[in-house]
Amino acid sequence: MAGNENKSQLRKQYRKERQDRFMKESWLHILTAKEVKDVKNVGTYISYEFEPDTSDLNQQLIASGKRIFLPRLIKNNDLEWVSWDGRQENLKKSGKVFEPIGNAQANINLEVIIVPALHVDRQGNRLGQGGGSYDRALSRSNAWKIALLHRGELTSQQLPVEPHDQKVNAAATPEIIVRF
Repeated sequence: MAGNENKSQLRKQYRKERQDRFMKESWLHILTAKEVKDVKNVGTYISYEFEPDTSDLNQQLIASGKRIFLPRLIKNNDLEWVSWDGRQENLKKSGKVFEPIGNAQANINLEVIIVPALHVDRQGNRLGQGGGSYDRALSRSNAWKIALLHRGELTSQQLPVEPHDQKVNAAATPEIIVRF
């Protein structure tokens, strides 16, 4: 339980820090990463509030001929992936987030998954929002996983890790990509 409490305190601290220094920036440079360039199927997300903005990234992924899939939360706090064409009318608001409308894709081979994170450490441990939904989805995928972070959210301090936590292969700030 101490790990959960520590993670909860860190989430609260990191959300406050993110809000205090929020700047709208771009992560388009990840499109030039060798792991992203030649893939066809990309899992991504619609950012909200103070998360790294994915709007231009998602549109550019579509414009470059990639099929993108957005997560939709299902009853057991897991995620299912739904193809999205980039049109706002094919999204619906669910709490704070926008989710795709349509049928979930069974057995989709996502080659890259772009994930949200509050912080990532040098070992690729990701601190998310706390629901465990991405950890469930990432555990079933062999995709190259990259977390989007603001400046200062890639840390040398080891984050608390629990057995269900899934690592990412890389993290991107607005300036750089760090591979683990």
